[in-house]
This record gives sequence, C-alpha cells and structure tokens, in this order.
Amino acid sequence: MATNKDFTVTATTSAISPDIPTDYYDNNYGDEMCDATSIMEFGAIFCPVFFSIVVILSLLGNILVIVILAKYENLKSLNNAFILNLAVSDLIFTAGLPFWAYYHMMHEWTLGEPACKIVVFVFYIGYYSSGILLILMTAHRYVAVMNPLSNIVSTKGFYSVLASVIVWAVSILVASPASIFTNDADQNHCQSWHPSVIYEQNTLFIVSSVVFIFCYSQILCRLLRPTAQRRRNKTLKLIFTLVVVFFVTWAPFNIATFLYSLYRWQPPLITNSCDNYKALQYALYIGRIFAYSHCCLNPVFYVFVGIKFKNHLKEMLKSWGRKNTSFHNRQSRLTITSLTSGEEFSM
Repeated sequence: MATNKDFTVTATTSAISPDIPTDYYDNNYGDEMCDATSIMEFGAIFCPVFFSIVVILSLLGNILVIVILAKYENLKSLNNAFILNLAVSDLIFTAGLPFWAYYHMMHEWTLGEPACKIVVFVFYIGYYSSGILLILMTAHRYVAVMNPLSNIVSTKGFYSVLASVIVWAVSILVASPASIFTNDADQNHCQSWHPSVIYEQNTLFIVSSVVFIFCYSQILCRLLRPTAQRRRNKTLKLIFTLVVVFFVTWAPFNIATFLYSLYRWQPPLITNSCDNYKALQYALYIGRIFAYSHCCLNPVFYVFVGIKFKNHLKEMLKSWGRKNTSFHNRQSRLTITSLTSGEEFSM
C-alpha cells in the first residue's frame, strides 16, 4: 500500500511507476482510495514497445545521415558540422533507450546505481546537446539572412571543430548535476528529480524557445520584403522544421516535470487529489514518450524537407542499384561461361 497526502494509491509493489520518485509513496496522509494500477500497466506495455521502435528508426536514420554527410558534403562547413553533431547527439541519446524500456517493463531498476547514473547522464547529454546545437544553427541561419556578408556565414575548418568541442563540453558540464543528484537512496528506482536538475532543464527549453521565436520572427520579416534574397530558403526551412520538432517533442516533457515540481515542492499551488495524481502520471508518461521520439524524427525531416539530403539519398540508392546490377550481370556471365564449358559454377 502506498499513500499520498490526500489519498491512498493502491497498486502492487511491482506496479509503482518509475516516473514518480519512491518517497512520493512513503507518507500516510488520508484514506481516499486511488487505484493507479491501470496507469502502471499502460506504461509497462506501451513504453517498451514504443522505445524499441524509436531505437530501430533512430539507428537507421542517424547512421544514414552521417554516411550521407561523410560521402557527399563538406564536413568543414559550420552548418554541416552542426548537423553531424546533431546526428551523433541523437545516437548517444538512443543508446540509453533500451535501458529505459527495460526499466518500464520491469517496474524497477535492477542494473545498479552506476548504470543508473550513466543512463541518466546520457539522457541529459542528448537533451542539452540537441538544444544547444539547434540554438547555434538558428543563430547561424539568422546571421546568414540578416547579414549574409558576415564572416560567420562562411566559417569553416578550425572554427567548426572548435564549435563542436565547445558544444559537447558545455553539454557534459550542464548534464553532470543530473547524474550527481540521481536518487540513490532506493536501489530499485532510477530518478533524477532534484529541483536544480528540473529547473536547469526547463531553463534550456525556455531559452531555446525565446531564441527560436526571436530569430525566426526577424527572419520572416526580412524574407517578406520584396527585395529579399530567397536562395537559402531550403536550408532555412530545414532548420525551422528541426526547431519545431524540438519544441513539440520536448514541450510536454518540460511542462510535465515542471508541474510535478510544483506538486512535490509547492503543495498549495496544485491540490493533491486522486484525479491530479492520475493526470500527472499520464502527463509524465506521454511527455517522456514525446521526448524520446525526438532522436528518430530529425533524419526523417532531413529527407522530406532537406533537398540536398533527398538528392544525396537518391544518388546513393542509385549507386547501390548500379553495383547490384553489375554484380548480377557478372554473376550471370560467369554462370553462362561455366555452363558452356560443361562445368557447374555459381557465385
């Protein structure tokens, strides 16, 4: 039996949600019965299946993006360096998803405290690096539209490497508190619900949203002018789409975690009740599902929105097709030759 301030949560021990800290269940405040078993079953069934699909799509998509960049694009370009790092960021984030799927399926963390800290650390590195990279990509596109003669627009080589190193250094630095404050009081659960972690996460989301809104509102005003140069519209459309995807996928997660912080540390702001408890549980599950899907969506929009990526992908597929055709023709010629000589031979 687990209880909350104004009600009692009824669920078996194995059905306790990994999204809610264990001390949430440790106090006896009332006698109102609140059956949360259906919520736990929803997370246990849906989350592992969904995460498995995301892992497969993310691995295929992001590896394909890296291959296309390496084969067809100039990696010394600052914009291409950002896209490459974004694909790497998504792959790092993806590496933690099988562990989260296992966690939701088992209802408890059985892999030990060090593994928990690493998985939480990987989650936040993926989150912060994606946010920072999209902020820089947006700022770079803003400068390219507003001041196309700026040196920043044509920056490449050493500065691309330097920008990449700074992005990862900052991401690791700001992700460290999440690992440090991961709850290690209960070895059966893996959470990082410290206020500093949640509010730092919310802060990046707010800052990135402000940057996106400001830059793209200014860019839109500039492009609406009759004399505007629209040669870079395709790149602009791609980056804008990636920004929208980041906002849509991470907004529910940030809102849900912020509401939980009010529920946990500011009780008068959100009344503790069975209905609020269930709503918060579902919000956390759905928010996490949206957030985890982010890593597999970027490659999809590279293909559907990015003209260059679409053309490169077509060229690569044609190249593979020519190789396969050449292989089959060579195989047919060898088989025919071997048959005419009276021998059975195939490749």
